[in-house]
Amino acid sequence: MDTDFSERSWQSPDGLELYFRDYAGDKLPVLCLHGLTRNSRDFEGLAPFVAEKGHRVIVPDMRGRGQSAYADDSATYAVPTYIADVMALLEQEGIDRFVSIGTSMGGLMTMLIAQLAPQRLAGALINDIGPVVDPRGIDKIKTYLGKGGSFPTWMHAARSLEEVHGDSHPGFDTNDWIAMAKRSMTLCNNGRIAFDYDMKIADPFNEVDDNAVPPDLWPGFEALAGKPLVLVRGEVSEILSADTLAEMQKRAPDADTVVVPQAGHAPTLDEPEVRSAVEALLASVK
Repeated sequence: MDTDFSERSWQSPDGLELYFRDYAGDKLPVLCLHGLTRNSRDFEGLAPFVAEKGHRVIVPDMRGRGQSAYADDSATYAVPTYIADVMALLEQEGIDRFVSIGTSMGGLMTMLIAQLAPQRLAGALINDIGPVVDPRGIDKIKTYLGKGGSFPTWMHAARSLEEVHGDSHPGFDTNDWIAMAKRSMTLCNNGRIAFDYDMKIADPFNEVDDNAVPPDLWPGFEALAGKPLVLVRGEVSEILSADTLAEMQKRAPDADTVVVPQAGHAPTLDEPEVRSAVEALLASVK
C-alpha cells in the first residue's frame, strides 16, 4: 500500500496558517499529536505503519512548530489553544470520530479532548504522560526549553541532544541521535542547524506559578477508560512516574500497558513492543 503523505494546511480560529501531513486511508482516521518542542516528523516512522493498516493518518505541526506559523502572542502557546486549533482541523476535514495517539503534550491534549467531547474518540494511545506530571520532569524541561542555539553540523546537533537527553535514551547510538536531531531540528537559511520551534513557546511554560494547583486531568483520563486504550511509559521516565501509571491502571483496568525498557521521556513509538500494542489498538476500535 502506498503510504506517502500529502502536505496540506488549515487555518486556526485566530487566522494562523497551520501545516499537517495527510496519509490517505479508508478506515477510521488516526490523529497523531506531538510533544512540546516537537513536530510532525516525530511520527514519520509510526504514521506509515498505521497507514499500511488502511487508516487515514493526520499528523499536524502545532502552532509555532515545524512548518506551521508562529503566533504573534506567545500566550496562545497553551493546550486549550492547541485543542481549538485541532478542532478546526477536524472540522475542515469532516472528521467526527478518530483514534488519538498523543506523546507528552499530545497526550494532555488527548485527555482534555476526551473530557470535552468523549464521543469524538474511538480509542487512544497516551505516550509517557498522565493526569499528574512529575515535578522532576518539569524542572528538567525548564533547563532547555526556549534556550535557542545552533550547530554547524548534524553531528554537533546530535551530540548536544545526547548531552541533554542521554539519560532518557541510554541505548541510543550515534545514528539514533542524528535521527532525533533531524526530527527536532531544521537547516536554517544561514546554513546552521537549529531547533524547529518558536523559542517563545517557553514563555507560558515558564510563567506558570509553581505553587498553582494544575487542572484536574483525571476526569479526562477516566473518559478514555472505557475505550480501547494503550498506556506507554519509559522505564526511567521523569515525566510519568510509576505511581501515577499504577493509578492510571487502577482507573482503566482494561488498558493495555507497555513499559519500554531503557527509555525515559519519551519512547519513540518505533519500539517493537509499542508497535504491537498499536496494532492491537487499531484492531479493537470500531
